[in-house]
Amino acid sequence: MSAAGRIFVLSGPSGSGKSTLIREVRQRVQGLGYSVSHTSRPPRGKEKNGVEYHFVSKENFQKMIDSGEFVEWAEVYQDFYGTSVSTLRSQITMGLDVIMDIDVQGARNIKDHFKDTVLIYVLPPSLEILEKRLRERGTDDEKAIHTRLKKAGKEIKNCVSYDYLVFNDQLDQAVEEVKSIVIAERCRNSVRLPKAQTLFNLGPH
Repeated sequence: MSAAGRIFVLSGPSGSGKSTLIREVRQRVQGLGYSVSHTSRPPRGKEKNGVEYHFVSKENFQKMIDSGEFVEWAEVYQDFYGTSVSTLRSQITMGLDVIMDIDVQGARNIKDHFKDTVLIYVLPPSLEILEKRLRERGTDDEKAIHTRLKKAGKEIKNCVSYDYLVFNDQLDQAVEEVKSIVIAERCRNSVRLPKAQTLFNLGPH
């Protein structure tokens, strides 16, 4: 029977490039799943239902909260975001590692449920570059950009409690750093020892 998978959570301010990092890392690391979150916000740009998010109405989201279907959920910028318990557990129990894009509050909730969760905070090179990226994205008006920047300044302070910090200045380097974290965590004694004990008859440890 395969060992249970591990959860890798990426958090960071809006515009730090978490989604791009996850997409690139999944292309370069085998056996890395992705838990598609639910949200009550409408799709942006070319986002598709079931790919970037499961898009549902606020009413349906509230029903899912009431029935305990989320392992974590939060209200962000007047919209709800949440991670389905069933979607997450189904991948982990198959031995598949899962990489996720979740805010700080959600990351703490995930860590409470799954103690082995690895927390990675994605930092922009500076707040000035973060503002530039938000403007170039073209999905927010001036008020929304100001709100995101103000929140980012406060959110970044939470990075001190994360296991790893990745500066997303050069994308290729940031991707390689996240990839290295995943590979290193897979090589931990606690993960590999059961297999070593079986292969080499090491006996109880």
